[in-house]
Amino acid sequence: MDASFDRKSYYFAEATALAGKLLLPLEQEIKPQAFAKLPDKGGYVAQRAEKFRVESAISYESAHTQVAGNPEKKPGHGYSTLVTSVIEGLNILDVVTADLVVAQISTEHPLYGDGYVPSVTFLGTRFENLRIAGHEVKLELCLDIFGKKPENDEPYTRSPEFVNRVAEQHARVREQESGHENPLEELLQRFTLVPESFANSTGDEENVECSLVNKAEGTYPGQTSGHVIHVPHFGTIHLARLRLKHDDFKPGTRTPRRTHAELTMIDADMGCISHGQVQAATTRTNGMPGGG
Repeated sequence: MDASFDRKSYYFAEATALAGKLLLPLEQEIKPQAFAKLPDKGGYVAQRAEKFRVESAISYESAHTQVAGNPEKKPGHGYSTLVTSVIEGLNILDVVTADLVVAQISTEHPLYGDGYVPSVTFLGTRFENLRIAGHEVKLELCLDIFGKKPENDEPYTRSPEFVNRVAEQHARVREQESGHENPLEELLQRFTLVPESFANSTGDEENVECSLVNKAEGTYPGQTSGHVIHVPHFGTIHLARLRLKHDDFKPGTRTPRRTHAELTMIDADMGCISHGQVQAATTRTNGMPGGG
């Protein structure tokens, strides 16, 4: 998106109920289920899928997605985007099961001339009866991890409220791993702590990975580090993984003209009794006000 755009808002939102690729116990690609994508002019798109099954490996009872982008009705407000992905009756190899998984992101971008950085909320996002090997997974959610929209059109990566919450998540992971060999070192390397470390080498984008789950606990088998659960003979499960990216910075400033958020409620990286990756309930959104 460049400065030749007019003053309309340009929308972006995608939702997928389930996707992935299995190598064992059978080799099969899982094409995106109930995939919905919003036109850049906005509007509303919804998809629904009934029973889905990959042999006895992965199944769900039903799934639906929706994406919407429209000008706000309230005076003085800008452009809103809603993206939702829902799965009911999820079953992954009879190890990971859930009655309901919901990923939902809602954003509001300012009117043209009032800035670029949107407010972001995750209201509605949740797990219902998430279990591992039949054991309940008790979760501490943090749906307000972004906190209030930063003042003066600052990026979230410069918000002390957001940075502190990410730092606290990282600290919890470190604390839980204290005294143990850490199979999740690669994950920890993606948890950066200070604003200076968010930027890439060229400084043209800033990235953060965190989660809407502060911690998980229960009597299920395995090792837990914050929102990540390593289950022996199964693999590693990332819960409510959230990725934030700011880019297309306004020249001469640290104001990003694009803010991208991606939420995946279950990201299973499987090995041993099965091999492959499965992502359940994924939502993506950014968009921007028109203009330079």
